[in-house]
Amino acid sequence: MGLKKPLRIGMVGYKFMGTAHSHAYKDIGMFFDLEHSVQMKAICGRDEKSVKEAAEKFGWSEYETDWRSLIIRDDIDLIDVNTPSNAHKEIIIAAAKAGKHVFCEKPLALTLEDAREMLEVAEENGVVHAVCFNYRYLPAVQLAKQLIDEGRIGDIHHYRASYLQDWLVDPKFPLAWRLQKEYAGSGAHGDLNAHCVDLARYLIGDFEKVVGQQKTFVNQRPIPTSMTGLTAVASDDYGDVTVDDTTSFLAQFKNGALGIFEASRFATGWKNGNTFEIYGSKGAIRFNLERLNELEVFLREDEPHLQGFRTILATESAHKYAGNWWPPGHTIGYEHAFIHLIYEIIQSMREGSTRTYPDFYDGVKCQQVLEAVEQSILTQAWVNVDSL
Repeated sequence: MGLKKPLRIGMVGYKFMGTAHSHAYKDIGMFFDLEHSVQMKAICGRDEKSVKEAAEKFGWSEYETDWRSLIIRDDIDLIDVNTPSNAHKEIIIAAAKAGKHVFCEKPLALTLEDAREMLEVAEENGVVHAVCFNYRYLPAVQLAKQLIDEGRIGDIHHYRASYLQDWLVDPKFPLAWRLQKEYAGSGAHGDLNAHCVDLARYLIGDFEKVVGQQKTFVNQRPIPTSMTGLTAVASDDYGDVTVDDTTSFLAQFKNGALGIFEASRFATGWKNGNTFEIYGSKGAIRFNLERLNELEVFLREDEPHLQGFRTILATESAHKYAGNWWPPGHTIGYEHAFIHLIYEIIQSMREGSTRTYPDFYDGVKCQQVLEAVEQSILTQAWVNVDSL
């Protein structure tokens, strides 16, 4: 399916992820050559005052207060959904049935069953479908992928991943929606391990089996009076936390590699530490999102007196996407990964080519691993991912 006209966007959600997505749509044309422009047609949210303010601030032409009105508009081609996870399925399925292309925040759904249904409906209706695993598109991560695909680090033996934050260490932090199973599906597991799982699949391949453990450290928190992103204002009343604060698991990959994964919102001192370490027969790679322009690389082929981890600053034009930004050494940030992902989606739509971005199939495969971990925790046993 080739893109023959400007891509007209309708977006549902306007808070943390809504800000990141809006920034990407607004700035992509400044730095990337697009044969067909992006038009920010309408943004949608239930609170009219707030969504109107967001539309004006972010640069959307119009706003809606009902997503149903948004998806039936004939001046919109793609629906972007970055609401809390419990709303993804209904909006995405309705949008796909209306013939709209769909772009959804991760995790794709609350359950594997729902994710599979979303994929099926999108495929049946012939629409482009993409899920927002944005960290794939940092230049340093692209370099890691290149080195692995070129065989520079050899056969993969170990994959270690962690996504560590500390915004819940204070037991008086309010009961945000991310701490309630009915809205989020799970806690650190679905929010943070989802990224770890996707990066692992993207970099080294599919999972064979998993076994996990999880814990909730604070079981009750103040009910919030307002929430924005990872901040909230507490009331005097308390409610139950119904998701995990931390989940870790062991994994075996289909290629024979072994994996260790850990997600926590109680890792004091870590603000957004999405890390991976990959150890192979010829070398190793290390990455930390808090230093997202850098990739640490070790190669056994180096002369003995030169061996050691080198830090590569992935800002030269030789690195994917880097040449679209600033001169070497002028680093990019978190928000740029969203622009790179949206660029890949638009390019594939324009060219009608094989996808170069994560789609709902990837969302389903990620959900499959997440649920296999949860099942292993319940059964206290290893679970084969493909059995789900």
